Amino acid sequence: SLGQGSGFVISADGYVVTNNHVVADASKVEISFDEQIKLPADVIGKDARTDLALLKIKSDKSFPFVPFAEKKVRVGDWVIAIGNPFGLGGTVTAGIVSAASRDIGSGPYDYLQIDAAVNRGNSGGPAFNLDGEVIGVNSAIFSPSGGNVGIAFAIPADLARQVVDQLKASGSVSRGWLGVHIQNVSDEIAQSFGMDRAHGALITKITEDGPSAKSSLEVGDAVVEVNGEEVVNSRDLARKVADLSPDTDAKLKVMRDGKSLDLVVKLGSFPGNAEVASLNPDEKPQPSTGERIDDFGMSLSPASAAGKPDLKDGVIVMKVEPNSEAADKGLQVGDVIIEVSGEVVQNPADVTKGVDGAKSRGRKAVLFRIKSGDAERFVALTLKAS
Repeated sequence: SLGQGSGFVISADGYVVTNNHVVADASKVEISFDEQIKLPADVIGKDARTDLALLKIKSDKSFPFVPFAEKKVRVGDWVIAIGNPFGLGGTVTAGIVSAASRDIGSGPYDYLQIDAAVNRGNSGGPAFNLDGEVIGVNSAIFSPSGGNVGIAFAIPADLARQVVDQLKASGSVSRGWLGVHIQNVSDEIAQSFGMDRAHGALITKITEDGPSAKSSLEVGDAVVEVNGEEVVNSRDLARKVADLSPDTDAKLKVMRDGKSLDLVVKLGSFPGNAEVASLNPDEKPQPSTGERIDDFGMSLSPASAAGKPDLKDGVIVMKVEPNSEAADKGLQVGDVIIEVSGEVVQNPADVTKGVDGAKSRGRKAVLFRIKSGDAERFVALTLKAS
């Protein structure tokens, strides 16, 4: 099958940048220029995480090329996009930078948002500033209709330059890996830890045989610093760790049980394929009213008594009152509460004990570790003011 996209030359000897998804499955790559010249190219390296690829034209010719921009992009700056939309051929569109540091749900890296017309086939093409420097690589569009609606996303030049340099040097990108699943620390979770504000990344799962499994890091720890730099949120932790080299030591500051601890994890190398958690939402407990926990508007039952004999620990959520704190935080019938305030629970009395303990310590919220299907997360339920 044939595929097509856009790209741009970054050096006189014929190195070309494009998107990984443009050439990911290609057995043969050909570069077409406006002058009706077509030249074969080799794929030097690909990076699925940033969706970038580096090609090298098979030719001894010297090529005109474009540089990556050095100066910082500002929202409102003019931007020119060049590419090959729908295979029509070289097309130029103009607009402005609509937003910087945009999270589009594609890994931990931020994108530029531009409103220049970008369509299918523009992928991998450059977004220029008015000095003719590349400020980004056009990679994705937001489009309920399938066509241009004025929202396009580009990989920022500074990130693209880093990735391209590594691809040129070694054909791949080497990233540090902690081997954990993480979530943001919400205001309520911060309160349950006794933190003065919400920041950091909460460890929800430690990958078996991963780097963190060999360390003293634990599920329920909130990572608030890496090598002395504050961790803003879970995406920030992923970025900071990825920027470090495999086989190096990462110094982490974590919050555990209201105390600050300093840990060291020897990083591994980020695996090629990201794990996808499989959920089993069809498993439902047997009907039962359970024991009420009035603080949060839910009823609980021991896992073994609720048709879950395979679960040694844990308490099943049997009922969630509408408009309750539990309902507001997304708890559902069938969720399993594994821990409360860091302590494993086996029956509703253990949950009550954990809640009372948090109250006695003056906490405004209680941290619950929840299992939904195969996925685990932490939820902080706010205590009513007494």
